[in-house]
Amino acid sequence: MASRFQGVEQGPPIEVFLLNRLFTEDTFQNKVNLGVGAYRDENGKPWVLPIVRKMEKQLAADETLLHEYLPVLGLEQFCNASVAMLLGEDSPAIAAGKAFGVQVLSGTGGLRVGAEFLNKHLKYDTFYYSTPTWENHHLVFVNSGFTKPRSYRYWDPKTRGIDFDGFIEDLKSAPENAVILLHACAHNPTGIDPTREQWVKIADVMEERKLFPFFDSAYQGFASGDLDGDAWAVRYFVSRGFELLCAQSYAKNFGLYNERVGNLAVVLNESAHVARIKSQMTWIVRGMYSNPPAHGAHVVATVLTNKQLFDEWRDHIKLMSTRVMQMREALRSELVKLGTPGNWDHIVKQIGLFSYTGLNQRQCEYLIQEYHIYLLKSGRINICGLNPGNVQYVAKAINDAVTKFPDDHDNRAKL
Repeated sequence: MASRFQGVEQGPPIEVFLLNRLFTEDTFQNKVNLGVGAYRDENGKPWVLPIVRKMEKQLAADETLLHEYLPVLGLEQFCNASVAMLLGEDSPAIAAGKAFGVQVLSGTGGLRVGAEFLNKHLKYDTFYYSTPTWENHHLVFVNSGFTKPRSYRYWDPKTRGIDFDGFIEDLKSAPENAVILLHACAHNPTGIDPTREQWVKIADVMEERKLFPFFDSAYQGFASGDLDGDAWAVRYFVSRGFELLCAQSYAKNFGLYNERVGNLAVVLNESAHVARIKSQMTWIVRGMYSNPPAHGAHVVATVLTNKQLFDEWRDHIKLMSTRVMQMREALRSELVKLGTPGNWDHIVKQIGLFSYTGLNQRQCEYLIQEYHIYLLKSGRINICGLNPGNVQYVAKAINDAVTKFPDDHDNRAKL
């Protein structure tokens, strides 16, 4: 009997996971992984935050904790603490009962639940994402029912910065009720964020055009070490009276990657709508994964609601963000020392885990093949993959690649 499944085609590999597998299988002694989207310490090893280890031991010893189901919308203490971290303890929106959270499966789950809600109950069908953006944004929204994917200009390869005029022009031409995906901080993959003055102009256009902001906050605290500063854009939009959604992830700032800990923050203009929206989100979650996991949520909630633990955690995220900044400086310094063609200041102007180096696909392939330095073909690198032991090696390899395969369209030398 012929298989019913013979017509299923082979799907393309997910680049970042394929890259990680190739790196793992590589036996070259000095190999470097700049592709993985996770923090690495100065020895290139994964780092479990000490505060997380402490909480896990505490939770394991707590015999009052059971493995009963959480409510469909999650652990309330976790949701409340997450919204307060995002909007600020003194947020008028929280005080007025106009903001609430839904525990979700990390940032991706928040995007999916939020997008499905907007499509199903507000009938929104158009969404805009930056060029470039995190590659999962498009997939999540299309799978949630959005039928009109659009993009707005963001990265200018000539200046290694934001194409702000193009960004604003694309927002001005967006139809009313289009959902605009915005990176709260540490834009992935470019590492370049709008200035506060630019955020004000973005909000002006979005208010005028009646566009809906959906923030993706994957790096609060991790980006700069400053929780409040990293949340500035979201708080500003709320202060302007926008209703919005924000997907919060604790993968990076708590290092809880595989625990899938996230929150979907919902901010409204009227508290009267909260109960109805929660009821509909309950059914979306129920039909998707029924209810969320408890372990990571207990870890985060306990830390965020205890001042001493919170201060310990804040020291950890400052340590991580400081190491990233030091490696940015080190890479730029080595490239300048080598006389690498072009201007490399963009590396230190960017923020967060990633740098959009400006390397082209041929140069990236050369780095993988000749130097065993693994990075995405877009030229995005994880700065945490660098450490004092390999940054000179990486810089020399980049210098060789750029010298051997100059980019005719590259304007760096003129900057």
